[in-house]
Amino acid sequence: MEAALDLPPDPSAAAFFDVDNTVMQGASIFHLARGLHRRKFFTTRDIVGAAWKQAYFRVVGVEDPEHVAEARTSALGFIAGHTVAELEELGEEIFDEGMAHRIWPGTRALAQLHLDQGQRVWLVTAAPIEIAQIIARRLGLTGAMGTVAEHVDGVYTGHLVGDMLHGPAKAVAVRAIAEREGLDLSRCSAYSDSANDLPMLSLVGDPVAINPDARLRAHAREQGWRIRDYRTGRKAARAGLVVGAAAGAVSGSIAAGVALRRRRG
Repeated sequence: MEAALDLPPDPSAAAFFDVDNTVMQGASIFHLARGLHRRKFFTTRDIVGAAWKQAYFRVVGVEDPEHVAEARTSALGFIAGHTVAELEELGEEIFDEGMAHRIWPGTRALAQLHLDQGQRVWLVTAAPIEIAQIIARRLGLTGAMGTVAEHVDGVYTGHLVGDMLHGPAKAVAVRAIAEREGLDLSRCSAYSDSANDLPMLSLVGDPVAINPDARLRAHAREQGWRIRDYRTGRKAARAGLVVGAAAGAVSGSIAAGVALRRRRG
């Protein structure tokens, strides 16, 4: 029976998945930053700023380009002076404690379906390549493309190699891997939650909107693309989430301020 279900590899088709809010609930860079904060990589003031960006991301459901750029730049500051081996080791721990339970089961099932059909599956994300590779490995995927932080002799410098893998850069990366692997993009699939990824989605024959923001949802409907939304009570709860997130952000800021004042005192 198992042999009968085995399918031969499909060398010309593949699937490409965005990570944040597509494969995983929320922003992977925030979950990484929070785990690093617990390990004293940076201060409470830093994590409060990251928490606000995470609340905005989860409530609004769309990436603010300025927030994305600030988050990535801040993340580079967090890891500067640390070793690649250190981040990789801690990344494994942080995935287990803060990311594994946030993987969307529906998206994971879609990725597994491609694998079961003999296709390769890559993550394509603006998150650091180290954490993207951990997520891909833990989910049993083919590999990952992500933002590359510069390191010299195994120590991070705090600078990027090239640009962030975000927006149009994802399309460039997908096209490059398609050429390298001999893929037929018309037979490939791509999945994302954000209209920022329209360049990548438009490259393939099977674009799919996952937990889409308003602009991507409208575009997907207009183009007849598949839409999958794994969020529950999204419309009904949005007003409450906005209020709750704002209150949480204020409370967190006050608590952080008190903690900092006590430390200085």
